[in-house]
Amino acid sequence: MSKIIKIGTRESQLAVLQASLVQQLLSQYHIPSELVFIKSDGDIDLVTPLYELGVQGIFTKTLDAALLSKRIDIAVHSMKDVPTQLARGIAQAAVLPRASFKDLLVFKGDEPPLFDAPVIATSSIRRKAQWLHKFPNTVIENLRGNVNSRLRKLDESKWNGAIFAAAGLERIGLRPEKSIELDWMLPAPAQGAIMIVCNDDDDYSKQACALLNDEATALCTRIEKDFLRGLMGGCSTPISALAVIEDGQVCFRGNIFSPDGTSYAETEMKVPIPAAAETGITAADEVLRKGGSNIAAAIRHETK
Repeated sequence: MSKIIKIGTRESQLAVLQASLVQQLLSQYHIPSELVFIKSDGDIDLVTPLYELGVQGIFTKTLDAALLSKRIDIAVHSMKDVPTQLARGIAQAAVLPRASFKDLLVFKGDEPPLFDAPVIATSSIRRKAQWLHKFPNTVIENLRGNVNSRLRKLDESKWNGAIFAAAGLERIGLRPEKSIELDWMLPAPAQGAIMIVCNDDDDYSKQACALLNDEATALCTRIEKDFLRGLMGGCSTPISALAVIEDGQVCFRGNIFSPDGTSYAETEMKVPIPAAAETGITAADEVLRKGGSNIAAAIRHETK
């Protein structure tokens, strides 16, 4: 008789949808499972900007504790929320095929507010830095909460627009008609990907989840996370990265910005898939040499 895998998830609509997707995929292999709902610290504090909380893995650490205490067997995360270094005793079990990695501007009015000193809302320092680099006269407002509450806050506010991850809105069918993809904005490392983790000693869950793993997405997101780790970045650092596979090569772009968007260092490279394992580390070293080390040092000094 198969073990019933307990799937830990946050309680937001998006988190539950992602966990339910994993449950459905496991059922295709006749592997029974059940959802276990756990509230995270990131869901409790909806006022403080994420970068001011100063905690990596704010959306994952409560689920980590549930894993290590054996309350659940696996946890499902938006991979961009997962720290570059997993907690001791926890292992990556699978990465699902990636959805859209793009950021969206959801706007009010008839036209996107790209000029005339708009007021734009986001809690992401990465989005803030890239937006201010392109539109320096913008006023940036903090916007926290799950996808549904952020859309409601935008609707009730006097803001001109707010920035969201396309994957989150599209997964729950809430992408507004008044939205545009920000093709010029580089995403957070692993944005759009769903990650499953389990206890390192849980061979049953590892083997079950391995059936769901998408190798291409796992490679690209690992490169992006390596880049983030190489720059010693977290949610308080404006670091962006994207790796995609084209014609047998990994095409990578990455950057680091100062929080006000005035300074940045970036890199772009193409590497054949067989030689791509160290791409994220190599790219991080290049960015550091091109001025990224000074930007990162200044950020660390400001956040102390």
